[in-house]
Amino acid sequence: MGEHKVYRAIGLMSGTSLDGVIDVALIETDGYGYVKPLRYYAHPYDIAVRDKVRACFGKTTRDVQIDDVEKLVTDIHIEAVKSMGEDADIIGFHGQTITHNPDEGFTWQLGNGEALAKATGMDVVCDMRQADIKAGGQGAPLLPLYHQALLFTYEKPVAILNLGGVANITYIGVGGNLIAFDCGPANALMDDFIRARRGLDYDTGGCIASLGSPLDNVVQIFLSDEYFAKKPPKSLDRDHWSTECVRYASTADGMATLLEMSVCGVERAMDYLPQKPARIYVAGGGRHNEFMLAMLAKNLDIPVENIDVLGWDGDAIEAQGFAYLGVRSLLGLPLTLPETTGAPQDMIGGVLCAA
Repeated sequence: MGEHKVYRAIGLMSGTSLDGVIDVALIETDGYGYVKPLRYYAHPYDIAVRDKVRACFGKTTRDVQIDDVEKLVTDIHIEAVKSMGEDADIIGFHGQTITHNPDEGFTWQLGNGEALAKATGMDVVCDMRQADIKAGGQGAPLLPLYHQALLFTYEKPVAILNLGGVANITYIGVGGNLIAFDCGPANALMDDFIRARRGLDYDTGGCIASLGSPLDNVVQIFLSDEYFAKKPPKSLDRDHWSTECVRYASTADGMATLLEMSVCGVERAMDYLPQKPARIYVAGGGRHNEFMLAMLAKNLDIPVENIDVLGWDGDAIEAQGFAYLGVRSLLGLPLTLPETTGAPQDMIGGVLCAA
């Protein structure tokens, strides 16, 4: 553990895929290279909450609706921490992203850190993206430094592909150099589409997508998007693309097309890496989509594995990452780097709310 003080930290994450749970993770960390996951808890929330949050996506100004939803989001996070029943030195609170537009220097995560601190009796670090984006960075992705700590002893080059609402990749080179950026869509479009068509929360294992055929013309139009020509660091809003492109497709073909779009986005991302990773470990909810992982491995010609094979809990990694960043913020250490977000310098960040 070295000479650094070790903290107990709770991390909270609610992603843009709106999968119906708040991820709560407890770790021990010194904010540097020592990380020990202790516990993970998935706190479910009502479907009505999901619909209210989704109705706020894309908003850029506060109104009564935002105030109501922010209180709802905060209350659910308070319930989540209390339900886990663990004490910690700090809570890293991501909040609920409703809009992320780095080109306009804007990102918005709903959640009241002060209310969370008062209700739980624990100090809270929130607003971890704001300093980076105000300095001209992308404000995302935020987890590369945590990924680097997790993979410190593993063979390089290696990559972690996080399949959440969008797909983002963290590449760690032989010398430990980091590159990170959003690749394209992941679960958000597929989940939105299958929910509208079948009333399902997601396509289990990619079974429905595996029965369809991708619409090549739709995929080609998707790949002509200027985002893929931009050099990283770069980041996406979950609604940069929509399911409108597969509106007239059958359910199976629509799902196959959206999955192919996600795979092609990751394939394009490889063009921006200095070297092909020896292996890609997949985190996030999308790692359960076996068909997608098989398609990735086939198209990339790289071993692609569920990160759980390393003995980690892939559902917990994002929440663990925000616990880790909460400690780094407390210590005044950088949360983001120029090579991960495009910020002009290593950026400290986060707002501390005392209990």
